[in-house]
Parts: sequence; C-alpha cells; structure tokens
Amino acid sequence: MAQKLSFPLSLPNPPSPSPSPSNPTFPNPPSTSPITITPLLQDLFFNQKPSSPHLLRPTPSTHPTPRLSPQAYRILQTLINPSFDSNSFHQIFPILFHQLASSSLSSDVLGIIKGLGFNKKFDLALSVFDFIRTRNDLVPLLNGSVISVIVNLLGKTGRVSHAASLLHDLETDGVEVDVYGYTSLITAYANNKKYRDALKVFGKMKEVGCEPTLITYNAILNVYGKMGVPWTKIIALVQDMKCHGLAPDLCTYNTLISCCRAGSLYQEALDLFEEIKVAGFTPDVVTYNVLLDVYGKSRRPKEAMEVLKQMEINGFRPSVVTYNSLVSAYVRGGLLEDVLELKRKMVVKGIKPDVYTYTTLLSGFVKAGKDELAMQVFEEMREVGCKPNICTFNALIKMYGDRGKFEEMERVFKEIKVCKCSPDIVTWNTLLAVFGQNGMDSEVSGVFEEMKRAGFVPERDTFNTLISAYGRCGSFDLAMTVYEKMLEAGVSPDLSTYNAVLATLARGGLWEQSEKILAEMKDGGCKPNEVTYSSLLHAYANGREVDRMKALAEEIYSGKIETHAVLLNTLVLVHSKVDLVVQTERAFLEFRNRGILPDITTLNAMLSIYGRKKKGSKANEILNYMYESGLTLSLTTYNCLMHMYSRTENFQKSEQILREILDKGIDPDVISYNIVIYAYCRNGMMGEAKRIFDEMKAPAPVPDVVTYNTFIASYAADSMFVEAIDVVRHMIKQGCKPNQNTYNSIVDWYCKLKLRDEACNFVQDLDNLDPRLAENEKSRLLDRIAKKWSQLKP
Repeated sequence: MAQKLSFPLSLPNPPSPSPSPSNPTFPNPPSTSPITITPLLQDLFFNQKPSSPHLLRPTPSTHPTPRLSPQAYRILQTLINPSFDSNSFHQIFPILFHQLASSSLSSDVLGIIKGLGFNKKFDLALSVFDFIRTRNDLVPLLNGSVISVIVNLLGKTGRVSHAASLLHDLETDGVEVDVYGYTSLITAYANNKKYRDALKVFGKMKEVGCEPTLITYNAILNVYGKMGVPWTKIIALVQDMKCHGLAPDLCTYNTLISCCRAGSLYQEALDLFEEIKVAGFTPDVVTYNVLLDVYGKSRRPKEAMEVLKQMEINGFRPSVVTYNSLVSAYVRGGLLEDVLELKRKMVVKGIKPDVYTYTTLLSGFVKAGKDELAMQVFEEMREVGCKPNICTFNALIKMYGDRGKFEEMERVFKEIKVCKCSPDIVTWNTLLAVFGQNGMDSEVSGVFEEMKRAGFVPERDTFNTLISAYGRCGSFDLAMTVYEKMLEAGVSPDLSTYNAVLATLARGGLWEQSEKILAEMKDGGCKPNEVTYSSLLHAYANGREVDRMKALAEEIYSGKIETHAVLLNTLVLVHSKVDLVVQTERAFLEFRNRGILPDITTLNAMLSIYGRKKKGSKANEILNYMYESGLTLSLTTYNCLMHMYSRTENFQKSEQILREILDKGIDPDVISYNIVIYAYCRNGMMGEAKRIFDEMKAPAPVPDVVTYNTFIASYAADSMFVEAIDVVRHMIKQGCKPNQNTYNSIVDWYCKLKLRDEACNFVQDLDNLDPRLAENEKSRLLDRIAKKWSQLKP
C-alpha cells in the first residue's frame, strides 16, 4: 500500500511574460509633488497567508510607507504594468540614478521594492535589490529598512533559505544587518514553519549584541506557541523581554493567549485576558477569537459561548473565525447535535460557513463514527461551492483509513492532486497514523521514506506520529528509537510527545514507567491533559493494576482531574477490558449525567462487555441505540456481535454476520475470522472451522497465532494430538511463530487425560518440531507438567 501512495506532485508552470512594447514609455504622474503609494505592505513581521483562521493581528511595521519622487513613481508604474517585459529591467530602473544624488534615493528604493512586493512582482523586487547590491556606489542605500523588506518578500514566496543566505552574504560583505533584518528572517522562518531555524536566528542576534525589539519578542512568542513550548519557558521569555525594558503590548497578550492553545491552558488564557484590562489595554476581536480558540482546544464549549456573549456585549461582531472556534469547541466536547444548531444560527446571522467550518464538522462526525453525516457535510460543502482544502482531504483519509477502507483512502489521496492541492505534513502524518493503528509497521516505514523523498523534513508532529504508529504496531523498540532520534535532532518533547510515549507504554501494561513519564512531564512544566490520564488508565488496565485504576477513576469522578468525554470513554473501555461490569456501567451513565453523547468506541466497549457476560438484552439495547443515533457500525461493532453469538447456542449467527459485512463491502480482519472459527471449534464442528480457515487467503487476512491456537486447543481437547501437532507443524511452515499458549494447550490436555509420559515425550521432541524454540521453553513446559500432575494426584 505504501508503494501505491507515492505520486509525483507537479507544480504549475509560471505564465509566460506578455510581450512589452519595443519602446516603453513612462505614464505621466498626476502631479509633480512626491507621491504616496497606498496601500502597501502594512506589516513586515506577521504577514502570511493564514493556514489557520486564528491568525494574530499583525504588529504595525516600524517602517512607514515611503513617499516616492515623480521619477521613482514613473519607474514603479512601468515595472508593475502587466505588459512590462522583465528583460527590459536594466533599461528602465537605472534611470532612477541619472538624477543627482539626493536624500530621496533611499526612500525611492524602499518604496519601489515595497510597491513591487505589494503588486506581487517579487522577482522584480529582488532584481532591484541585486542591482543596488552589485554597485559599490549604491550599497549605502541598502539600509535596515530595505533589507528587512526584501527578506520579508523572500519569506512570503517560500524562499527563506535564499533570505538566510542573503543576510549571511551581506554580513560577509560588510553590510550591517540590524534588528529589523533579523526579525524579518525570524518571521520568514516562522511563516514557513521552520521554527527551529527561527530560534537559531534569535540566538545569533543575542550573540552579536543585536538588541531584540518588542516585535522580535512577539515573533519568538508566536514561534513558541506554534512549537508547543512548555508554558514555563514562554513565561521566562516574557520575563527576559521585560528585563530589556520592553512592556507587553496587545499583540503580545494576544500571542500569549494563543500560546495557551497547545497545552489546553484555558485558566492561564483567562488570567491573561484579565491582565490585558489591568495593563490598560482593551481586548480586541483578535483577543476574543484566540480566547475562544483556547476554550475550543480545551473542550470547554460553555465557556466559549460565554466569551461570545461578552464579545457581542462589547460591540464586536462575531465573524466566521469566531464561529469556527465555537464549532471546534462543540465538536471537541462531543456536542454534535448542538453543533448543527450552532451552524444554523451562524447562517441565520448572515455568516457563511467556510472550508474550516465544514472540515471541522466533517472531522467531528468521522471521529464519532457517523460516516453518513460526515459525507453529507462533504456533499453540502461541494454543493454550496466551498472548495475542499488539504485539511478536508486529510479528514477523509483518516475516515477511510480508520475503517480499513484502503482503496477509498487511496482514491482520496489521488483526488488531492486533481483538486490542485498538495499533500502537506499532516497528510503524511495521517497516513503514518492510519497504518500504525492497523498494525502495518512495514507500511509505516514505507510511507515515512516516501514522505522524506517528497521533501518533507520530519518535525515534532511527525516524530510524535511515528512513536504512536510503532507503538500501535507493538514495535516498542522502534518507537523508543524514534524518540531518541527526535532528541538527537534537537526537537524538545511536548505534550503530544509525552502522550505518544505514554500510549506506547500503556499497550505493554508498563504502568511503573508510565508513572515516571508523568512525573517527568510535571517536572518539566508540561501540564498533563485528558489524553495523558487516559493512557495511564490503559497502562493500569493492561498491567492488571485494578486498584490503581479504580483510585484514578475516583479522582476523575470527584473532579480532582477534569472530566472530559475522552476520559469517560477511557473509563468505559478500561473497566470493560478487565470485566468490571458495575464500574463500566457507572462510567457509561456519566455520559448521560454530563450531557455528553457517547461515541462509537464507547458503545462498542459496552456491547463487548455485555456480550462477554452474556447479557443479550443489554447488548441489544446498545445496538438499538446505535441504530437510532444514526451511527455507522464499525468493524469493531460487528466483531463484538460475532463474539457475543459465538458463545451462545445461536453460534452460527457469527458466520451470518461475517457474510453481512462482506456484502456491505467491509473488509473483515483476522479477528473476524478467528471468532467464527472459534464458534465452530467450540461446538465440535471442525469441518466448518476448516472451511472458514480456507477462506483466509488473499485478500483476506492471513491466519495468525490465535487462529492456529484455536485449532490446536480444539484438537487436543478431543484427544486428537496427532492432528494438533500437525497444525503446529503447518503454522511454523507458514512463518507463524508458536507462542506459549500453543504448547500449553497440548501439554495441559495430555495431563488432564493422565498421559504424563506422552506429555514429557512431546516436550523432549520439541526441538525437532520447532527449530526456533526458545532456550528455556522446554524447561518451562516440564515444570508446567509437573505442577499439573501434582494437582491431579489424589
């Protein structure tokens, strides 16, 4: 699959330049007085095309828009003319210097570069800069303002490496680069998501004694927020800023509130909001929007709605950005029915949903297992002419990947190019996560290699995804290797990193190591969230530390640890896993008490425990609720149903469900087949079990150790030891390694039938049967036989 997902990403060719007149003429200026070019670039430091609807309001540039002389105005008008041939540049621009040197030349050069940048004539702006740089007599015109503007323009066009090289070359040539040049480079790196490079520039500034300005600190705070830097380090930077005599402005506060988003630090965000007023500033629309965003990330929709009310009371009209934050808050809080009403109110107020609105809704329904509603959102989005973006496609890839529908996932991947989008780092991370959660470690490695070939450099999110992916595949060593490589690359762990490591530890039931990671997080100033505690609960459950699990559950119920839908879901899952019915039902009732709708994962867990406990009526109640709620039944749902029937008199219903999901186009997994095989083996219908086994060929899942062990245990229980050993021989031949249960079932049945000598002979001959037998396996089995035999003696 990984090989199929590699597609060439071709970029459109630039348009051919229009032919220019052979004798270009200057348009006459409207007057002989200096001309002010407006509007031009209003911001040199936060000016980027928003990748998020919550872009902070830019800090005004310290370089005002210059006034142009009539000559400079005529040259600029010629250069921005659509019919201008760039090959004529060296005929037109030098005319500016035919006049006697004057103090206006510096302003003219700056104004022309800004004007060309504003009109998206970036290459011509660079040509102006290069022309001056190559003339020794004109180099003094390359002041801090000109340098910062050209760096900004290079950053806007994605040529940040060119900008960095340019500054280096200027310094080598003896041209002074001031704080504005460095700050522009920091912002260029940040806008191109090269956050570590931005921090290196900040460090260099301090090394060379270049004092940062407030704009510089605001830019670095913005970088810290994007990187998810621990809150303690963010506060330390603010203190450093104040020590340099710089007081925070409104942009600083807005940036700080936005920084609270990564760690779901809603209380810290609220404190900052109050501090704004104490400092004498008035919160603006950006302030309210970023605060809403923090509440949305923190899954606190009620508080987000209160912010909206305050916003309207203070005379700020909500925008689509405002409502998108609210939509995100409701979706994250699991309030999917309410979010549709919120969308309706949004439309009534004349606010048109945009691609972010639809994508957030789509993602919410995907996560809740409501695929039909997700697709309805997608279709509505297209009907109203809202063009999907890469985030939309990423959500669809996740939906199909989570359902194991890899053909559909590949189709969506191809459609990205058709819609003139390009896969981004999230696309690749999503693919890594999908293959990881399906235990496809070779595909994980393949996609990672393709991602690097496509030119994407692994950042923190990629490392986090790889740790999670390998952890889901059970490749603990690989996950830890990725973590080590991440540290070696100079990438600091954040909340997501710790959570990924905790999730990996949890799968192995390594609760002691999990507690150490939790302590390390807290010591490092990284605030645990609901995902952190969910992983700790799973670690306790998998490690069979029931008392610790119950104690943590009580902290959640009491409110000592904030309760979210995620934690309630986890409580249902972990209690179900260890067969604690009462505790599972208590956690499930908390959903109703708190007005939160359970998602498909929670309902599957309830279905599973009721099925295992043979509570058929309760299981049917859950199933009916799923149908009434319009949930799309997942493969896990069907597996739970098959498992329930496999242990009843109506065991043949398991195969009926298997046929049903095949008819629906759902690909069963190895668990599906194993359940049906178990149902027939349990009831002595070995012929039917072998028939299902024969179906496990491409494209069906390959039999695993559980499949073979089911046959082995059934044959041994019927005293068919020759057949049982033949199955062992076959599984080894097929490359499936026997585990302890494989041999336990054979020796246990020998002992039950009081065939001690036969059991010992079987063990002594294991070297001939299994060439890769573990060194201590024979002694372990002989000890087991001795223990079983002693229990049988009268």
